[in-house]
Amino acid sequence: MKQKFTILFDLDGTLVDTAPDLIRAHNHVMKKFGYPTKTLGELKNAVGKGAKAMMAKANGQWKWFDEKIQNEMTDEFLSYYGKNILHESKLIKGVKEFLNWCKNENISMAVCTNKTEHLAVDLLKKIGIYDYFEYVAGYNTFEYCKPDPRHLTTTIEILDGDKNKSLMIGDSETDANAAKAAEIPIILLKYGYTEKRSEDIYHNHIIKDFVGIEKIVSEYL
Repeated sequence: MKQKFTILFDLDGTLVDTAPDLIRAHNHVMKKFGYPTKTLGELKNAVGKGAKAMMAKANGQWKWFDEKIQNEMTDEFLSYYGKNILHESKLIKGVKEFLNWCKNENISMAVCTNKTEHLAVDLLKKIGIYDYFEYVAGYNTFEYCKPDPRHLTTTIEILDGDKNKSLMIGDSETDANAAKAAEIPIILLKYGYTEKRSEDIYHNHIIKDFVGIEKIVSEYL
């Protein structure tokens, strides 16, 4: 039997524009603990790094918070975000059409995200694309996560795939570094959740959204 081609997707900033809801959760925590809130523009580049990184970037005094307060703020963030995960988040343009195309092409698909696994699964279900994926690997699924290449290669192994017949689609240098180390081609979303310009991040292709991406992927099939 011919081995399937595999595509691994990042989640935040790649499949779904989650920044508005992540910023909303961040600002809820800041208000509750008595710290200034931030705008989407001020924090968008940090949202792909997790709750603690967002709050660290937003508040220069984070280093002065003791570990107990940091953990309380992070727990509050995750609790609020989990209850409001699909308030303003929306699919990146062309995602549903591309996932349908991949399904018709018999391509195996999985999500490799540094989002907590249960939150990733919940978001994918609520936004209506969970059933396209054969596996969802969050930051806590394995003992390692991106940029560790094993986050990608272990997922490929679980799908009974071959890294030489795989590619990654992501939006940040975390995705790019993981793909590069795993020796997997990467398609990079422009304007992603990263502090670097897309052009300055390792990539094989850059796209602004998923419209027309089938032409690129077909080159690898």
